[in-house]
Amino acid sequence: MAQADIALIGLAVMGQNLILNMNDHGFVVCAFNRTVSKVDDFLANEAKGTKVLGAHSLEEMVSKLKKPRRIILLVKAGQAVDDFIEKLVPLLDIGDIIIDGGNSEYRDTMRRCRDLKDKGILFVGSGVSGGEDGARYGPSLMPGGNKEAWPHIKAIFQGIAAKVGTGEPCCDWAFEEWNKTELDSFLIEITANILKFQDADGKHLLPKIRDSAGQKGTGKWTAISALEYGVPVTLIGEAVFARCLSSLKDERIQASKKLKGPQNIPFEGDKKSFLEDIRKALYASKIISYAQGFMLLRQAATEFGWTLNYGGIALMWRGGCIIRSVFLGKIKDAFDRNPGLQNLLLDDFFKSAVENCQDSWRRAISTGVQAGIPMPCFTTALSFYDGYRHEMLPANLIQAQRDYFGAHTYELLAKPGQFIHTNWTGHGGSVSSSSYNA
Repeated sequence: MAQADIALIGLAVMGQNLILNMNDHGFVVCAFNRTVSKVDDFLANEAKGTKVLGAHSLEEMVSKLKKPRRIILLVKAGQAVDDFIEKLVPLLDIGDIIIDGGNSEYRDTMRRCRDLKDKGILFVGSGVSGGEDGARYGPSLMPGGNKEAWPHIKAIFQGIAAKVGTGEPCCDWAFEEWNKTELDSFLIEITANILKFQDADGKHLLPKIRDSAGQKGTGKWTAISALEYGVPVTLIGEAVFARCLSSLKDERIQASKKLKGPQNIPFEGDKKSFLEDIRKALYASKIISYAQGFMLLRQAATEFGWTLNYGGIALMWRGGCIIRSVFLGKIKDAFDRNPGLQNLLLDDFFKSAVENCQDSWRRAISTGVQAGIPMPCFTTALSFYDGYRHEMLPANLIQAQRDYFGAHTYELLAKPGQFIHTNWTGHGGSVSSSSYNA
């Protein structure tokens, strides 16, 4: 009998918590997992006493769903998503909805949306951010894909999403086509708790954790997209490379015995004022990260012909996920003031904020460099800022070099649009290769 409002496939901790969240908000959920025993375990334990239903096959799950059928996939990104879609399609009718809540690459989402539209199935790709706690008590949800699905999932999604201010949900329809970007900074909020946390022996747990960071892929995909579209999203790129470097743990152990840094001199300055310098360096770097992220969104919108509501996108991240602060409201204000804003740094609020942080930012980085402490994100953020604010950059030398060794031509400042080749050596000839952008 069709009695469930929505089904969820994938009973890892995020899936379980999302089901319990939907149950709390009055929605009847049908749970399914490829390893069927997990369904029974979940119903007997975490979901005991709730209205959550279980299913032991996809056919049984589909039969329990009200129409239009709504199914959330919370499985590993990639092939697993496609496999489930392939099994579900023959069981569904025109107008039914499949929602991918995993860390899928945005091109996969666009492909699935397109392919399923041809079959009459509505596909939604939705970022679910906020970790286990967010999933249980209020995630940030970022749905996109087939817009026809939104009226049928809006009540559920906005019901379970994090609420801010006057109860406004951190969930709205994102784009005509879904694009995912990683702007993950709610970590600041949990870092203090991690630093304080003590193990069973009374000693701090953090120093015991192996310093080799993993990654799910969203940062890597963002960096790849940035390179593809020629947008300098250096901060996320550097964060990804820092994780890669951390994973070379065994190599680093060997290198630490052979490679010397500066002499270890204790910090002698005022600790309180230095902590304030670090706080301001973090704030300035965060502004740069958001500025770069919106640059990538703007370029993607140009590439794909999307119309994006940049202010609305910022507001989706206010609660339950990435950064719970007034900061995102300031981004919305900036785009409200100027919908065609080229870069967040050119908005008066953010321009003043970076100016206010700048001395601290440079001091914190200088101190770290002198002490031999790697600060990949702080330093790359400052390099971007200094590069962006310079009218002239040494790229003219790069253009001259490219013309010298490959006759790739260059433009003169006085004559933009005219490509010139110089016979630099006197015997290189005056024939240029076709110009290209590298």
